[in-house]
Amino acid sequence: MTQETSSGESINAQRIVQMRAKLEAQFTPVEMELLDQSHLHAGHAGARSGKGHFDLMIVSEQFRDQNLIQRHRAIYTALGDLMQTDIHALSINAYTPDEAPS
Repeated sequence: MTQETSSGESINAQRIVQMRAKLEAQFTPVEMELLDQSHLHAGHAGARSGKGHFDLMIVSEQFRDQNLIQRHRAIYTALGDLMQTDIHALSINAYTPDEAPS
């Protein structure tokens, strides 16, 4: 069952908008794909708590000279309180423009 707001927009659609805005402001990505995968986790503990499962692919020059852990930490920091309140799981693929898969 998909939760909806009073405007009829799903809660996870609102989360995607918020997440995209925070990531775009912080990283100015040349490419970004953010997918709601919550439906694949129905019945999972995180789904029962109302938080979402998301897949992120982001390409930004700002990841240059950062290792995988630094990139992930930067993304978690950019998402701020959403990591505590709205996101149960986040799969991350973060690249510089020259590393991005074609």
